[in-house]
Amino acid sequence: MTRQLKGKPPRRYPPKKTSSNQTDPVGVYCRVRPLGAEDEECCIEVISSTTIQMHTPEGFKTNRNGEYKETQYSFKKVFGVSVSQMELFEHVAKPLVDDLIRGKNGLLFTYGVTGSGKTFTMTGSPGQGGLLPRSLDMIFNSIGPYQAKRYVFKNDEKNSIEIQTEVDALLERQRRDNNLSVPKTPSTRLKADPEIADMIKPEEASKSDGVDDDSSYSIFVSYVEIYNNYIYDLLEETQEDAIKPKWNGGGTPVRQNTELIPPQSKILREDQNHIMYVAGCLEVEVKSAEEAFQVFWRGQKKRKVANTRLNRESSRSHSVFIIKLAQAPLDADGDNVLQDKNQISVSQLCLVDLAGSERTGRTGAEGTRIREAGNINQSLLNLRTCIEILRENQMCGTNKMVPYRDSKITHLFKNYFDGEGKVRMVVCVNPKTDDYEETLLVMRFAEMTQEVEVARPVDRPICGFTPGRRHRNRAFKDELSRRLEERGGPIDPDMPAAAANTLILSLPSLPSCELTDPHDDITLPRLIEALKNRQRIKQMLMEEYSKTANMMKPVLQELDTSLISKDNFIQEQNGKLIEKDKIIQGNKAEIERLEKKTKMQEHKIDILQKTTKIFEDDKRSLQHELETREQRLQRELSEKRRMEQRMHGVISDTQFKWEKECERRVNALQLEMQNKLWVKDEKLKQLKAIVTESKTPGRPEPPPRQTQPQPLPQPQHQPRSQRPSKEDRLPPKRSASPSPVPTTAPVRPRHRRSRSAGGEKWVDHKPSSSMDLGTVLQPVIPNAIQVSAPSEKALSKCDRYVLTHQEVASDGEIQTKLIKGDVIKTRGGGQAVQFTDIETLKQELTTVPRRKRKSSEGVSASGDGALTDVETRCSVAVAMRAGSNLGPGLEHHAVTKRRKP
Repeated sequence: MTRQLKGKPPRRYPPKKTSSNQTDPVGVYCRVRPLGAEDEECCIEVISSTTIQMHTPEGFKTNRNGEYKETQYSFKKVFGVSVSQMELFEHVAKPLVDDLIRGKNGLLFTYGVTGSGKTFTMTGSPGQGGLLPRSLDMIFNSIGPYQAKRYVFKNDEKNSIEIQTEVDALLERQRRDNNLSVPKTPSTRLKADPEIADMIKPEEASKSDGVDDDSSYSIFVSYVEIYNNYIYDLLEETQEDAIKPKWNGGGTPVRQNTELIPPQSKILREDQNHIMYVAGCLEVEVKSAEEAFQVFWRGQKKRKVANTRLNRESSRSHSVFIIKLAQAPLDADGDNVLQDKNQISVSQLCLVDLAGSERTGRTGAEGTRIREAGNINQSLLNLRTCIEILRENQMCGTNKMVPYRDSKITHLFKNYFDGEGKVRMVVCVNPKTDDYEETLLVMRFAEMTQEVEVARPVDRPICGFTPGRRHRNRAFKDELSRRLEERGGPIDPDMPAAAANTLILSLPSLPSCELTDPHDDITLPRLIEALKNRQRIKQMLMEEYSKTANMMKPVLQELDTSLISKDNFIQEQNGKLIEKDKIIQGNKAEIERLEKKTKMQEHKIDILQKTTKIFEDDKRSLQHELETREQRLQRELSEKRRMEQRMHGVISDTQFKWEKECERRVNALQLEMQNKLWVKDEKLKQLKAIVTESKTPGRPEPPPRQTQPQPLPQPQHQPRSQRPSKEDRLPPKRSASPSPVPTTAPVRPRHRRSRSAGGEKWVDHKPSSSMDLGTVLQPVIPNAIQVSAPSEKALSKCDRYVLTHQEVASDGEIQTKLIKGDVIKTRGGGQAVQFTDIETLKQELTTVPRRKRKSSEGVSASGDGALTDVETRCSVAVAMRAGSNLGPGLEHHAVTKRRKP
């Protein structure tokens, strides 16, 4: 054996590709175990032959808030509690046995939680044989007349078969019988174990129709278990003996007598055809179903089982029973097996009883049992992972690596999932409510497994010899025996020497050849005559034999021609039948797919109907609530309207009363102020007249006081020396009444300048929904970045921020607010805005047009002449600082300006 160098990865062979692209899904079947007691609650219901429904127990609905609902799962076939073992075998294992005889591989395994009936399904009980004994019985019922003698087929311990001659096989039998160190296989003559006696009733025997009578067959069986992810051979005699402690040279045991040496585990290898097998595993050649089942039962007694809280005989390991069928064609004469290794066909059927998944909290496992349960659950988890990745690669077109090597059970059967044979799984379920959660996980895994496609195996090539060789050889021997019987010869055609002796004895006897006298002339002529007679009879027999042989040759040739033509016709019809079967299988698959799709759609329709019903109930309840709220809202609106009407009346009365009172007070105050101003004007006029007379002597006296104002004289250019001084140029205080002769024009009072006109850079945030009011005053900010939505980039470039906000005022007019603030950098590197000021732009419209007051006119009688100026009807700006007592609703109107005459 060559050893791999360190640092180099092991050689990976590409997966074996089949010649056809046809695939078959993994066949998944479901079997429901009967309840232990009639009063137990059942959570599984068989709806049809392919569908089951799981009912959620009451406790789970309460604890899970209705998370688990009634769900349906579909399988290839569902077997209820009343289905017999024979019916289960007919649907599940019989097609695999037919494929085994035709040279194809198969894998059948049982899956489920602990205590769900997997071992009973695989093994059975007396009178109710399971899948394994029925498969063995069908195999030997089919190939029994065509079995080769023992040791004609020999295993070379590398997962391949060699052929020996009859002489070598006879010597091998004698050597094995005389060698006591080699264990003898159980004989069919031995009395069967009472535990396995009468497993199958005679009327339930099955037989395959696909046996080739021109081939010779031999069966080899092996039995291994996978315990704690180690493989052990259950047929080794060393495991059957008591394991003894090791002894050292001084005669004392190295270990205590209570400690046992663990058995040697086996390893997995890959043969020349890249098929995995257990190296060093004992394969026993069996010649009958009873002998094969005795071998199985011998290994079954060594399998690891334990008593748990849920199962009295719980399997603690995965068991694998391998049935290997070797077949080779006969030679041209139809007597012996063809000595050609390339013509040997080896197929195998693996029957796997997986250990059940379990929870240590329910089984009460401790110590070693906890370790066993952990390894069992881990190997089953690896199996689920491989199935999931296979399904994902096939459905999504991915090429993920399937982790077969993570577990011995998946590594051993990787070839089956790569297209080396059919794969079928029997899901065993227990309808007890205690197993509901674990059974739900099993159902989900089974549903996912059905979606995995396995490549269909290739048919083995047919030998080129003429078919019917065994039958013709047997017919020839029967005819030869009949003729020898007619002539009184031996009937056994296998003894040609005896037949020749009988033919010699049938000739006339020779006369006495004793010569007593040398002159005897009678004895010799009589002997010569007898010899001539026997020669004549011999010639006649030879002629008759030649004539008969010549007559038989055309008959045999005609029979051969007829058989060849019939075989050709049969092959042609078989080809047509195969095509029809393919069409039927395709139609069946399509029907199953459509049925599954229909059931899925029906299930979706049911879910949608339930959802629609829930939505309709919610809609009705919401409509009722909406109607109730609408009625309440209508009542509140009507009450609000009545309250508004009442408040409008009160406000109108109060407003009218205060308007009258304010008008009265304003008129009185205006009259008083006018009188005071008139007195001051008179005094100023007198003082001015006195001053003027003192500066210009000889000027005539001023005219008397006029009540009407005089027009303002036109300004004239005066020399610099005659211009008034700075004190003379100061404007007098503004009065409410017009001066008769004003000396200087009124000066506009200083107003507060908006802070928006500074030199900082601004972010002008104007939403896209802002309206253009078309007013004269518009907020225009120089050196600003106009945006419709603020961004971090814009804020980082500016120091100030202003937001243009429009809202409807209490009088129905639209007012514009300019909300201003400072842009501050934050610790995180961003920007924040701190609002410091608000400016309000408001437009007011007068309801009654008023006449503009001229500067020469006096104060109107109503006393509101100062409010009739044009500027009072223009929009004014109000600035409010942060922390001011003035709110956005308070306004500062500009001082009324007096027009020049």
